[in-house]
Amino acid sequence: CLHQGTRIRWTRAVSTLGVDRLGFAADQVVQEFGYDADVVDEFRFAIEDLCGGDLEDEDYTGTTDAVIPWWRAGDGDLSEVLMDLGTMVEDGGFVVLLVPKQGAAGAVEASEVDEAASTAGLHASESAPVGDNWRATRLVAPRSRSRR
Repeated sequence: CLHQGTRIRWTRAVSTLGVDRLGFAADQVVQEFGYDADVVDEFRFAIEDLCGGDLEDEDYTGTTDAVIPWWRAGDGDLSEVLMDLGTMVEDGGFVVLLVPKQGAAGAVEASEVDEAASTAGLHASESAPVGDNWRATRLVAPRSRSRR
């Protein structure tokens, strides 16, 4: 029953890393941008385990259910990137933006994330720490874009 024991540990790890809270689910296609040596591999692996497949890289051209950009200060215009990424996900899809926490190398101010998301027509629906130095924010399109 080693497999069952492994499965129990895996379920706890996924929950601990906040992957399930951020909206990831079985059979989703998830594309990753900004991978580098400083990312949290345990978080990436938890997404792969929960979704049932490898993360797609930046060259993937198919439809995705979710996109995870690892974004650091100095990477460019976050608003533009969020607008582009938002068009890549299917209706009902989402972006999980990962930024270094305050005090970590490449930290991004929360106000910059809020402003960029708003400019891209997205809003934060959930947030969770990832590892010691990263914070994940789930960004979604508003349910109704009607204006009064």
